[in-house]
Amino acid sequence: MVVEELEIGRIERVELRVVGLPLVTPFATAAEARATRDVLLVRVDSEGAIGWGECGAFAQPSYTAETIVTARHVLAAFLAPALTGARIVGDLRAAFTAVRGHPMAKAAMEGAVLDMVGRRHGQPVWRLLGGSPRPMPSGVAIGLQPSAEALLEAVGQAVAEGYRQVKLKVRPGWAAEPVRAVRERFPDLPLWVDANGSFTMADLDTLLALDGLGLRMIEQPLPASDLVGHARLAVQIETPLCLDESVESLGDLEAAAALGAVRVLNLKPGRVGGLLAACQLARHARELGIGVFVGGMLESGLGRAACLHLQTLPAVNLGGDVSVPGRYLQEDLVRSWPALDAEGCLDVPSGPGIGVEVLDEVVTRRTLALEIVGDSCVDPRAHGPALDEGA
Repeated sequence: MVVEELEIGRIERVELRVVGLPLVTPFATAAEARATRDVLLVRVDSEGAIGWGECGAFAQPSYTAETIVTARHVLAAFLAPALTGARIVGDLRAAFTAVRGHPMAKAAMEGAVLDMVGRRHGQPVWRLLGGSPRPMPSGVAIGLQPSAEALLEAVGQAVAEGYRQVKLKVRPGWAAEPVRAVRERFPDLPLWVDANGSFTMADLDTLLALDGLGLRMIEQPLPASDLVGHARLAVQIETPLCLDESVESLGDLEAAAALGAVRVLNLKPGRVGGLLAACQLARHARELGIGVFVGGMLESGLGRAACLHLQTLPAVNLGGDVSVPGRYLQEDLVRSWPALDAEGCLDVPSGPGIGVEVLDEVVTRRTLALEIVGDSCVDPRAHGPALDEGA
């Protein structure tokens, strides 16, 4: 089955909806701490079949330049109209090339179409992508904590829940000492750190201190644009460097590899333009000898299910940080979610499409804004600051 050749059908309706999901606890990164996660959803209706996609953009341009507001505009003004002339999945991807950038918006639309196509053909998305489900260790990302004691408690809770690997957020002023405390308490725990680009080479002493703590990798220590800096750092430390924000395309990956700036790739479908683009990147990374894992972005169960499908690719050779949504969200948008098994793995949803059932009642109740493409906005809360609140 060649996914690009599968028929889309006539798209009858495109719905863009922003929902507000309260977090269990505020999730802190090197850039900010947020108490809620606002999520932009895309729904497509086509000749009796529907599909849902989730946009990974945040309310603020802190992770990448895209935001919920910009993604919603690009989806409504450019990407949804591109569906009109698309007959097969390959047409959709070709039409999107006319829109420069905006990978998260594209990923959301593509995800909705793949979900719909999978449902129509009775096939799970992993099969459309050429994947094969297998046990893959699941990890958990732990945000910045108010104290080392709080961090140790959070890591202990994750281990008690059955997670076999943990990622810790770090930043200047919160790095070597708290991570050392975790390493001393959990000497055998597979552990890595993520700086979200918050360090510079002026922080070399801190990065060298992290290098001595037996970490699986140091993720995105320097700003996304600083591939040369990453290459210089790579020859001064033994811990593998992982890139996230720095790699949005095949060209980015090849440049990083040529410089020696990357040994592991955190692959997020939203960051690279969708599941199909992510497949290409994963394959090419492995050809270059780069390890690949799938990372999460505080998605709902819908977006995280898509990540689990991507994780089935043979080219994804490392366990990532896609964990159970209930660790972060007080209420999810889908009916059920795989439980963590005794080996610390999550099963891939087996139903057609993305394989999870979106709960209409929760979606409606949590809606902050709703737009039917081609119509005026039907929810008054779509205007004003509601779209600027969230993760």
